[in-house]
Amino acid sequence: MSRLLFAADAGFETAFRALITASRDEKSDVDGVVAAILADVKKRGDAAVLEYTAKWDRQVLTPATMRFPADEIRDAHKKCDADTLKALHIAAERIADYHRRQMPKDEMYRGADGISLGWRWTPVSSAGLYVPGGTAALFSSVLMNAVPAKVAGVNRLVVTLPTPDGKTNPLMLAACQIAGVDEVYRIGGAQAIGALAYGTAIIPPVDKIVGPGNAYVASAKKQVFGIVGIDMVAGPSEILVVADAGNDASWIAADLLSQAEHDVSSQSVLITDSQDFAKRVLAAVEGHLKVLPRADIARASWQKNGAVIVVPNLMSAAALVDRIAPEHLELAVADPKPFMAAIHHAGAIFVGRHTPEALGDYIAGPSHVLPTSGTARFSSGLGVFDFLKRTSIVDCSAAGLSAIGPAALAMARAEELAAHALSVSIRLNMSRD
Repeated sequence: MSRLLFAADAGFETAFRALITASRDEKSDVDGVVAAILADVKKRGDAAVLEYTAKWDRQVLTPATMRFPADEIRDAHKKCDADTLKALHIAAERIADYHRRQMPKDEMYRGADGISLGWRWTPVSSAGLYVPGGTAALFSSVLMNAVPAKVAGVNRLVVTLPTPDGKTNPLMLAACQIAGVDEVYRIGGAQAIGALAYGTAIIPPVDKIVGPGNAYVASAKKQVFGIVGIDMVAGPSEILVVADAGNDASWIAADLLSQAEHDVSSQSVLITDSQDFAKRVLAAVEGHLKVLPRADIARASWQKNGAVIVVPNLMSAAALVDRIAPEHLELAVADPKPFMAAIHHAGAIFVGRHTPEALGDYIAGPSHVLPTSGTARFSSGLGVFDFLKRTSIVDCSAAGLSAIGPAALAMARAEELAAHALSVSIRLNMSRD
């Protein structure tokens, strides 16, 4: 059974610290292997990518068959359930609408000294989206990554979609078309990250790589950062639910398992002020696990990483929430707004009893690509800003230079950077001394 912790107990602080600091990632050192793969892709390009694809995905491709042809992507719609396709279109429009509202504005202003200052936002020219080929076909991830990129104005959006044994879920291709993806390739793993970063004869390089993946993909993204930009290095999924006794225990149990079923490394935590409610949720979890198709994964996650914390009062839980800095935070309480105001660190907040986190995974609007493993303390979820660059603008007239140039000259001389000083003084027609 998952941990049942009581905040009032003497040993709570030690147990809680262990809960939030324990690594849930698989303990495997893949950096060396990944470095060799990346070096090989950089050196041999498509030949290396094709060899690794044949080895690990058991699919023999050629340079001519690496890319999905447009007609295959288009025809994928015919193989999809009509209701599911309709849901994808609804989700894509909601995601686009949310992210259009995020778009920042350029600005220029002129000060009293005659100097004009400002900034402008421009999109990256190209982006690569890695789509994992794991235990579930996460076509929602295509929308959640690709739609914000297109809203931001990315001109060329590339998807790498691993197809082990040559199998492709048509919904993945349908999602690519709905989101406006420009190119889709049948490759995955660290070799796909290398192809996106360095480029090959078939796949031109991109400026930024986004999207989740396994340990090899995560390591590859870390190693190519600097050559290209990356969104984040995501860890296992997690959910923290703060709930009072006014909830239906079965609802809360389902919310906890919605993340537990992702992976055995996922984490689900409940904080409540009612010991009786905590016990009812634990019982409801066991009931759900008897019928869920992915019960083996969910049970392993729940038993290894799950926890139920009983606090003296719910407002005292705010400090615990901030220490966890969860990827997903549900506030299933009678009056969530004061509690939300007390929270500083969370990837996404789901407010009230009728806002399950699963809405955010699919249809609500914000991207479900969120900071994990406590990184919500200093980072944000994926959005249009991940695909935009801010450029500062300085427009200085002769009068403006006369107003602020002497101060710049004094600073340059104090730092003993003579060329800096000269570039200002020569315009001011001042002595070089």
